[in-house]
Amino acid sequence: MDLYPLKFKPILKERLWGGTKLRDVLNKPIESDITGESWELSGVSGDISEVANGTLQGTSLQELITLHGESLLGKSVVERFRNEFPILIKFIDAKQDLSIQLHPNDALAKRRHNSFGKTEMWYIMDANPGSQLIVGFNKDVEKTEYIESLESGNLLNLMNYEEVNEGDTFFINTGKIHAIGAGVLLAEIQQTSDITYRVYDFDRRDKDGNLRELHTSLAIDAIDYEQKNDFKVNYQKYKDVTNAMVDCPYFKTNFLDLSKNIGLDVSQRDSFIIYMCVGGEAKISNDWGTTDIKKGETVLIGASSSNINIDTKGAKLLEVTI
Repeated sequence: MDLYPLKFKPILKERLWGGTKLRDVLNKPIESDITGESWELSGVSGDISEVANGTLQGTSLQELITLHGESLLGKSVVERFRNEFPILIKFIDAKQDLSIQLHPNDALAKRRHNSFGKTEMWYIMDANPGSQLIVGFNKDVEKTEYIESLESGNLLNLMNYEEVNEGDTFFINTGKIHAIGAGVLLAEIQQTSDITYRVYDFDRRDKDGNLRELHTSLAIDAIDYEQKNDFKVNYQKYKDVTNAMVDCPYFKTNFLDLSKNIGLDVSQRDSFIIYMCVGGEAKISNDWGTTDIKKGETVLIGASSSNINIDTKGAKLLEVTI
């Protein structure tokens, strides 16, 4: 077995609202000035990640799962998700506001799209002064009130705005209406799903002059109309230890702010581990090899690893498991 720490080729996505921070801040090889997303680790059909380093270079994530199964994913993960990679990892650069949108839950997504739902979390890596997110409503809203506000062009009056800074973290459960605001660069961890219901897009037009598709009728029964202050993640930021951030049925995320080398015994974890570097750089080693990681890069560690060593004089990492 040769499941050394694996890096993958970024899958770059042009978006109407994208910019250049993925290149200028995270050193991604973007070629356009409207690149909005870098998919770091994806099992989404049509966008399967490929290994970028070592002897497995060029191997797809799906091929890795076929070849290594439980050794890569973990026995419990295979039992639950079979041969599907259950998490989608992205970096997102919003030069303009994203559309106001939401995602269906598992049951609705399965029935309508034969897909998982899309629970997600965001870690703010960079934000221009005054940058905001839209997260949920600013009061409890009746369905009829929502529809009226949409039809009259007054939806923004019902939205809850959150000003953001580096390190702020948000958990977006299914049904919660939301939008990433202009000037925000973030790391996103989500269920493997690309199902989005767009409800308002500021009447923008694409390069061909067309309005983007809205999903008004699909969204109505998927929205959570209650005002809930359940989205801001309060977490500790102690140095050189594992700080819990989010623990939900779909993923568990911890924050590591490292000023020295550390070793981790992961022999009892029955899951792969993902490290997203959101600051600094490090060398990450397991039983089979060592891989460099720097800000804006992502590494996948197979579940069969027993020990992980992280050598660094200063790195901030998001650690993601199932």
